[in-house]
Amino acid sequence: MENKCPGQDRRSLKIENITCPVCGNKTEIFSDEIRLYCPKCKELICRERLPSCVDWCRFGKDCAGNNQKN
Repeated sequence: MENKCPGQDRRSLKIENITCPVCGNKTEIFSDEIRLYCPKCKELICRERLPSCVDWCRFGKDCAGNNQKN
């Protein structure tokens, strides 16, 4: 049996809205994407920070461990 992150199951992805900083067009981006091209003006849109599986995956904290300091 392969030891694989349960978050790699694409059925757990979330869709978010992102606004193009050039033309203001709102478009959808999946939780595992870091950039996309605006369908209206073709400008490259990047997230402010890279998404982590801990952000979007319900198993992320279990896989990565809880390393937060109290």
